[in-house]
Amino acid sequence: MLHVLYLVHDVSDPAVRRRIIMLKAGGARVTLAGFRRTQELEDVEGVMPIDLGHTRDGRFAQRLGAVAMAATSIGASLKSVAAPDVIVARNLEMLALAQRARSAFGASTPIVYECLDIHRLVLREDILGKGLRGAERLFGRNVSLLLTSSPAFVRHYFERFGQIDAPIELVENKLLELEPRTDALPLPAQAGEPWKIGWFGALRCRKSLELLADFTRKMEGRFEVVLRGRPALSEFADFHGFVESEPHLAFKGAYRNPEDMADIYAQAHFAWAIDFFEEGQNSTWLLPNRLYEGCRFGTVPIAMAGTETARFLERLDIGLVLPEPSAEALVEALSGMTSERYAVLRGAVLARDPGTWICDLADCRALVSKLERVAAQDGASLGAIAA
Repeated sequence: MLHVLYLVHDVSDPAVRRRIIMLKAGGARVTLAGFRRTQELEDVEGVMPIDLGHTRDGRFAQRLGAVAMAATSIGASLKSVAAPDVIVARNLEMLALAQRARSAFGASTPIVYECLDIHRLVLREDILGKGLRGAERLFGRNVSLLLTSSPAFVRHYFERFGQIDAPIELVENKLLELEPRTDALPLPAQAGEPWKIGWFGALRCRKSLELLADFTRKMEGRFEVVLRGRPALSEFADFHGFVESEPHLAFKGAYRNPEDMADIYAQAHFAWAIDFFEEGQNSTWLLPNRLYEGCRFGTVPIAMAGTETARFLERLDIGLVLPEPSAEALVEALSGMTSERYAVLRGAVLARDPGTWICDLADCRALVSKLERVAAQDGASLGAIAA
């Protein structure tokens, strides 16, 4: 059984849980080590994390300090861990720690770099940005595989700056569905009820929140917005107060992915697949989780022109694409919505192969097999050098 040491920047991140489910379903044994954003550690899918310290969301300097401190003691932190077959490092700071962990295990364990977001700091052209890119190139010299979730990340960052000289594996943010669904997909709301836009997942975009509030006020109750997930409170002056003050916005808390997905998307006709958080950079290049999740359940996605998400939808000829980031553009796209038009939009989404949206058991096994090949190739290379 392949043994994976998974180093993560936030052990409570729902995406970390999904990756662990995926690795275990594919047949791997997982050891999890990482930083926490909460006071207490909890097991993740039966895996108790190794605590590397406490970090705070949005506090870059504090995170760097925590990484530096963890680097001095990671050998001790991992002393009870059997040597892994492969180390998977999620995000740049964990790539730095992966090098120290590798040394602790004898400097022969292959490293896989998992990079699912391109942080705005690494794109700066000042000394900080150049320094971070230089650090990534340094720490990435002996990376055996790069896992990323959007081809635009490769085009606009990794190839443009020449960051990682390693094979690339695209692992999209698809919805985990390890067993075929036998139940019917949720039906849209009945005629006469307000149309609902679902904005689910990492809620970090103040511009989206203000745009949606403005739009719903203009539509005078014909449209409502349902928000679910984890709001990044550091990005809003008063997230909860703002939502409560808006008559057509409702925040309904966190959810479990993938367990709750059918239920939450049953609450929405449209999926907000737009993010201006790092406009022109990461937000323009990513293919978000909510794109795949919503489409899996027949929810019609809404994207912004000029983004990788819009290009994705245009290739499939589905969804709605706004020409500009304004409430007026959203009014233009949705004000004439009828049951008949919605049925056509929803039908186009449902007509696509479900494999476009889901990660099934075969995909999990394929990922683990890829990691097994990485481990085997690195072992063979070391044997050749020794000979």
